[in-house]
Amino acid sequence: MLWDLVVIGAGPAGAATALGALAAEPGLSVLLLDRQEFPRDKACGDGIAPQVFDLLAEVGVTGLVDDRTPVQRLSLRRGELGVDRLMARPAWVVPRAVFDHRLVEAAQAAGAVLRKERVRGIDVRASSVVVGGADEVEGRTVVGADGAHSEVRRALGLKAGPTALALRGYAPTPPDRAAQQVIVFGMARQPSYAWSFDCGDGWSNVGYGEQLRAGRQPTRAELLTQLEVLLPGASVGGENWRGHQLPLSGWSWRPQRGRVMLVGDAAGLINPMTGEGIYYAVATGLLAGRAAARAVRRGDAGLEYRRAAGKLLGRHFRDTTLAARLTRSGRVLDAGIKASADDHRVFDNLVEIGLADGVLRAGSLRQVARELIRPGAPAVERP
Repeated sequence: MLWDLVVIGAGPAGAATALGALAAEPGLSVLLLDRQEFPRDKACGDGIAPQVFDLLAEVGVTGLVDDRTPVQRLSLRRGELGVDRLMARPAWVVPRAVFDHRLVEAAQAAGAVLRKERVRGIDVRASSVVVGGADEVEGRTVVGADGAHSEVRRALGLKAGPTALALRGYAPTPPDRAAQQVIVFGMARQPSYAWSFDCGDGWSNVGYGEQLRAGRQPTRAELLTQLEVLLPGASVGGENWRGHQLPLSGWSWRPQRGRVMLVGDAAGLINPMTGEGIYYAVATGLLAGRAAARAVRRGDAGLEYRRAAGKLLGRHFRDTTLAARLTRSGRVLDAGIKASADDHRVFDNLVEIGLADGVLRAGSLRQVARELIRPGAPAVERP
């Protein structure tokens, strides 16, 4: 059978690809391949921005988190500085075993076929792509949504960019970190931070991550130590610890032309400032799915995807790359925290840049610049 679309990987990026394609052309034949059965765990911070659900609503997927508790507060700290505010819109903290399962079920309900299969390479031909595995399958278009260690990316001869390493676990939520997402930045190398995200069920997703440097490969013990340094007691009672790599996005990401597209982590799309990746996964998945649907009748799926991704995320990627480079300086990071404490508009702007597709606003840059040139007292928490 020649499938209209074969998607390798059925996490948020892959499921969103199927949903985007089937919303554009409900009659398409769409095959989702994943090496694991769902539900399955996935190491992640589990935070999901509201903009993710805006995107999913565009393809008719709603109600995924109706039984979960939204988180409205975000606390950012570094040393003696801190800001604690209500976010403009609440976020959710949903274990990936829950969220990914619900999303892939939505893709199946839309008409996608899910099959357990470990992919072992692809063969791009003149009019189709053959996907290797225990049973070969053939698709008009193939999308690689197979994560940080993507076999599809490797088959295309593409290299991953900068990488971060993080360790995640689940621990009981202490009263002082309840009903909020807490991020504490490191005092030395950047980007690095510890987090505690309340799931709303008495447990929090906790962890620590940092960008990898040449010659440095932190051990699990070192990551746990840093978590405790920045968030004392966060690991007490913790369980289900898992490490994961995060391929960070850069200034000039541009999808390739052709029948094979990469989305989400497989494309190296992790926010270099925050480590957030679910928004990118869903956004690029939907775009690639729509491009694949149009390519069944005419055109180059990869070219269509490149244009759409550039329009949605081009400036955002440039701004996040710039912000990530600037905040490698502790002084700039401190200035950003101070400015966010002084002006909720700066706070909202930085949250949107870090969690979704926001861009740097002139007012935010001016506020941060003022803080850089004006010595002042530590930032204070504001309601």
